[in-house]
Amino acid sequence: MAEGACEVEGYDMVSRELKERLGLKKSPVAIKFILREEDIPEGIEKIDKSVRHCEMVQKAAQGEMFYATSEEQMCKGGASAIGLMETPEKIKTGEFYQSLGRFSSLGSAKRTMESIPKIDPMMKAIIYAPLEDIKFDPDVIVVICNPAQALKLAQAMVYTRGGRVEADFSGIQSVCADAVAGPFTRNTANITLGCSGSRQYAGIEEDEVIVGMNGENIGCVVTALISMK
Repeated sequence: MAEGACEVEGYDMVSRELKERLGLKKSPVAIKFILREEDIPEGIEKIDKSVRHCEMVQKAAQGEMFYATSEEQMCKGGASAIGLMETPEKIKTGEFYQSLGRFSSLGSAKRTMESIPKIDPMMKAIIYAPLEDIKFDPDVIVVICNPAQALKLAQAMVYTRGGRVEADFSGIQSVCADAVAGPFTRNTANITLGCSGSRQYAGIEEDEVIVGMNGENIGCVVTALISMK
């Protein structure tokens, strides 16, 4: 559920608290959407090769900071989900995923694609960075963790305002649509189990899940983690 805004003293502190209180092995990943390339903060370089969005998230979780445009995004389905380009026609219709054997019919594939969260194609670039290293406010924070750690995050999300935490996914476009586009467009956290692509190419482990949170609400989550018994 979405929390109210809470003050953030510094993202190095936020990252430290998340790592220590959850026992994370990897850094939380800060995602920043850029409307104009000239707005990219000084000192952040473009990634020097074309890889998938999920791989970029994994790189940032392991300490790298960079930005990418649509040209560096190898997976066009992921790039379109996070607002860097128009959705290719075969992905939009579901034909691509049906051809991979993910769906029994074009109808089930298309219905799934129509329900997946997506950001309008308006972004010029996206910054990926370890949360502790940023000097900007993140739009989305992605945490790669195990189910027990995700449970603690879920408890922190409802600590102040109560309610329920949604886990909205379909087994495709997980780290892009589920963990980034969904939290950004809906202003609510989401827990997703990953997808075949992210587990094959980005090295998401069998015992790992992905939690995406709106960056505006991270102060509340950390405050709750500190306060929880």
